[in-house]
Amino acid sequence: MTTKQTKRFLTVGSLLRPTTLLEYKTKIEHRDDIAYPFYNDFDGYKEEEDQAVETVVKQQVDLQIPELTDGEFSKSLWHLDFVWGLKGIRRYIAENGYFFRDLDQEGHYETRKDIGIKIEEPLDGHNHVFIDHYNRLKEVTPKGAVLKQCIPSPSHVFGEISLSDNIGGKVYDTSEEFKADLSQTYKDFLKEFAEAGGTIVQFDDCLWELFAEDNPRSPFSEDKFNPTSMIGLAQEFIDLNNDVIAYAHSLGLKVYTHNCRGNYDSRSMGGGSYEKIAHLFLEKQNYDRFYLEWDDERAGSLSALSAFKDKPETEVVLGFLSSKTSTLDNEKAIQKQLEEATKYINKDKLYLSHQCGFASCDGGNELSHEQQWDKIKQGQAIAYGFWGE
Repeated sequence: MTTKQTKRFLTVGSLLRPTTLLEYKTKIEHRDDIAYPFYNDFDGYKEEEDQAVETVVKQQVDLQIPELTDGEFSKSLWHLDFVWGLKGIRRYIAENGYFFRDLDQEGHYETRKDIGIKIEEPLDGHNHVFIDHYNRLKEVTPKGAVLKQCIPSPSHVFGEISLSDNIGGKVYDTSEEFKADLSQTYKDFLKEFAEAGGTIVQFDDCLWELFAEDNPRSPFSEDKFNPTSMIGLAQEFIDLNNDVIAYAHSLGLKVYTHNCRGNYDSRSMGGGSYEKIAHLFLEKQNYDRFYLEWDDERAGSLSALSAFKDKPETEVVLGFLSSKTSTLDNEKAIQKQLEEATKYINKDKLYLSHQCGFASCDGGNELSHEQQWDKIKQGQAIAYGFWGE
């Protein structure tokens, strides 16, 4: 499959890892006696990752993808590796992993279990290994290439950790203390990222469906839905993210976000439509670009895009394509969705993507490398056909 160059098709970030790299990743998930980035514990691991990053960058360059990443090859899980890299954090194997919907939508699927996080000392974002990863990416990309670094949003880290048993322990007595330190930790990281030449950071921001009353798996939904509690916690998320976004803007950084409802081994975690959270997630957060998931009915109506009516400079990346499936998407259906989206947002502020990366966690989704690149080429062709650029 061939296509023409287009700046209107974008990738979310992660790509399928080669088998040789996955051999190290598999060993890692069964050990909690090692600390991120794990390089000193496995002979040949660093060299294998370096080579894999160089190869996947070349593949992206050959396809003329407008913004390049390292495929997130330095990560085991989309968010926890960044947390593991902060000073003050201890990683361990928990009693259970995350629970996803199995492919039959009825059963439960458990992820890997090395997801435990303990705060042992006050957080510190200085000298994070992700800066080294960014420098490596710069070294293997053509001069002038546009690069982005993907990390979890401050609100996601705050939500996941503060709702665990970490707060009230020996380091932080209250969530407010933790939140203040977390904000400064992000700012310290972003300052060093900008000093390293970084220009784009993407906050993967994936807890918002907790607040959707039509999400059957949300603690706030159905009979447990409490609007007062929901708004209070959501506003904490908004304020924390906007504080860090404002600081990033002061450094000259662009700040993107990506939101989905779970992506692990071609499985999903929950539901919840954008309509129910548009007044919070879409309207009140000051991201420059939103990567949104709209590949199935869980996301609800595109009318949620009307939340951007007073934000004319905000860009929206429509995740109409699926990274979870091995087959190509229905092009006529995607074209129809694109046309509908222009009712709410100017065409020149829209882009097309898959709903998520192909390997948010290192194991990846259930498709081959060849199928992944074919799906990317299809996305490029659809985008070129719609925008002509």
